[in-house]
Amino acid sequence: MASLLLPSGRALPLEIADSPSARRRGLLGRDGVTGALLLTPATSVHTVRMRFAIDVAYLDRGLRVLSVRTMRPGRIGRPRLRARHVLEAEAGAMAGWRVGRGVRLRVEVE
Repeated sequence: MASLLLPSGRALPLEIADSPSARRRGLLGRDGVTGALLLTPATSVHTVRMRFAIDVAYLDRGLRVLSVRTMRPGRIGRPRLRARHVLEAEAGAMAGWRVGRGVRLRVEVE
């Protein structure tokens, strides 16, 4: 199991999708997510056939947030050129966690 460490010091449950099949599956077929899902490597995502809206944070190599978007089901996101990872969470979560452009995140693998 892994944890997402926010700048505030708070740790959140984190799933890591680092294989092609895990990235392809992502959050499809779920009704929600506890914590977040990190897709790596990834430069874009889609919400086709998703059951709920998600927040999407595009991260660079150093896990610095390049941008955050909320995507409703049925959308296709544009690739971000400098993105190397994508973090997904339920819509509204990133604002509550104060994750925005320029914030550096950390991942701790247990």
